[in-house]
Amino acid sequence: QVQLVEYGGGSVQPGGSRRLSCVASGIDFSVYGIRWYRQHPEKQRELLATITLSGVTTYTDSAKERFTISRDDAENTAYLQIDSLRPEDTAVYFCYAAKWNNFDAGPYNYWGQGTQVTVSS
Repeated sequence: QVQLVEYGGGSVQPGGSRRLSCVASGIDFSVYGIRWYRQHPEKQRELLATITLSGVTTYTDSAKERFTISRDDAENTAYLQIDSLRPEDTAVYFCYAAKWNNFDAGPYNYWGQGTQVTVSS
């Protein structure tokens, strides 16, 4: 059974940092590219960052200054480090795994269930 589980959400004060984890099971993690998205209430899911199976990273404009994506294939885990958190970063954060970096929808692509990050003083 394939599972992607996000960890690391919670409440944090503005200016703080948070590292989110995406732990995979049931797949050969090393052949999957990973993306992190977030979703604000009543808005569409927003792409933040991508890391390919070879470790190449790209960021959208929303994420390029304060977000860092990484992966540890030995741990079947991808990470999203968020620094200098702002109230507008409050959202549910999702990871997405795409086999062979085929990020378009496919039968071997999977979503996690999401983890809530709340930034508030």
